[in-house]
Amino acid sequence: MEFIKKHRFIIFIILIASFFRLYRIGDYMEFLGDQGRDIVIVRDFLKNGNFFFIGPQTSTGNMYLGPFYYYFIAPSLLLANFNPIGPAIFIALLGILTTYLVYFISKIWFNHSTALIASFFFAISPTIIKYSNFSWNPNVMPLFALLFAYFIWKSFSQDKFKNLIYATLSFIMALNAHYLALLLLPIPLIYFTIYLLKKPTAKNKKNFFKYLAISSIIFLISLIPQIAFDIKHQGQNIGALITFFSQRQTTVNLKAYKAIPIAWPLFTQINGSLLAGKIPLPATLISLFIALSSLFYLFKNFSQIKKNLYHPGFLLMFWYFFGLIGLGLYKQHIYDHYFGFLFPVVTMLTAFLITYIFQIKIYGKIISVLIFLIIVFQSFSHNQFLYQPPRQLWTTKQIVQSIQQKSNQEPFNLALLAKQNYDPPYRYFFYQNKAPLYDLKDKITNQLFVICEPWQIECQPINNPEWAVAAFGWAKIESQWEINGIQIFRLIHNLGGTP
Repeated sequence: MEFIKKHRFIIFIILIASFFRLYRIGDYMEFLGDQGRDIVIVRDFLKNGNFFFIGPQTSTGNMYLGPFYYYFIAPSLLLANFNPIGPAIFIALLGILTTYLVYFISKIWFNHSTALIASFFFAISPTIIKYSNFSWNPNVMPLFALLFAYFIWKSFSQDKFKNLIYATLSFIMALNAHYLALLLLPIPLIYFTIYLLKKPTAKNKKNFFKYLAISSIIFLISLIPQIAFDIKHQGQNIGALITFFSQRQTTVNLKAYKAIPIAWPLFTQINGSLLAGKIPLPATLISLFIALSSLFYLFKNFSQIKKNLYHPGFLLMFWYFFGLIGLGLYKQHIYDHYFGFLFPVVTMLTAFLITYIFQIKIYGKIISVLIFLIIVFQSFSHNQFLYQPPRQLWTTKQIVQSIQQKSNQEPFNLALLAKQNYDPPYRYFFYQNKAPLYDLKDKITNQLFVICEPWQIECQPINNPEWAVAAFGWAKIESQWEINGIQIFRLIHNLGGTP
């Protein structure tokens, strides 16, 4: 009881984080093409022992990530008896762990009040919750980005260079989650520069370079699967990476000053997404608070920061700044999951500034309390539980079950008509149920089931140019039905070619 009383606030925050991430997770979790793709691959590994050397393909550039995310979620799929909800629960638990680590690290860096506020913001942010309750490689980025920054800070600020190994392992996992983890590299580069300017002793430098060498070897070893893949496939991945950076008309701009014009809109977008429920006015107010408070803090504490350039407040500011510049160089739309590596820094920096400004006379207290209340109100008023769950997992299972019943256990082909989705979620359950599903390239059966997700497209399976439909040949609709807004058609051959 004494433990609970002493830690009641953080326990309460962890309970909130757990509730928002785990309650009805099967109904609220996303289960679309990427999730289906992942568990199909992991299932094949667990059942057939087929190892993989690459991970998910990036949405831009046709590059492949490393394979470690697949191995990372494999035990959770096995423990759940191949139910896709297993990896989703695992990711949710990691999100809860990240909430606690935000508290734990903020308490080390600042104070108890900042730690509680930061973890509370992290626990209730609708965007952070959204990316904490389903399995997807970018969703582990906040955890490993935070661990990376913490271990880098600990390595240099305390001369405990063994932590470089832990930082490297964290970076490897972050890089396997998304290539935007590369935007974390300014943190060690700046700290390394500061370290050299301090003119360390020969013994200290020897210790540093020892662990730097070990960390570098570990990182190079982590690249072996991707190197092996490239050797087998004539440099496909490295070629795509080179193309991405060399043919930059629609990808990235390597001139840093080009990010300046969009820095403020992007800054507001990130803060609005994480702290303001994506509502423009509160997003602008919160962004102004963060920007002006940061400048005020740097001005008032310049001499203190100059003496201790490893100060965590300074770390959070340049972590956010360089992340913002890096994202600003990207020429396409910035989706929420792109700035997953900034999830912890936004909540921690905002909490730090709130507690700092709160100490400044009465107007500081008023401003801090007002910003705190705006963030809390916006977060709760845009919580996912205020909306009907999409029930994507349930819908997929129901569609698969209905198709199996309509097929009479006879061989069939499958096609999906959708604007953005693709069919691995459906195929996964067919594989699990050992249904007689055949790819059209292997066998054209007597029936084709067409699943149509009628969002932004018209459901017309007859004469549809989609290969998975057209390759079936002349067909007619034998029956059709609907489940949760998704239309399903059973097509049979129409040898006469007339309706």
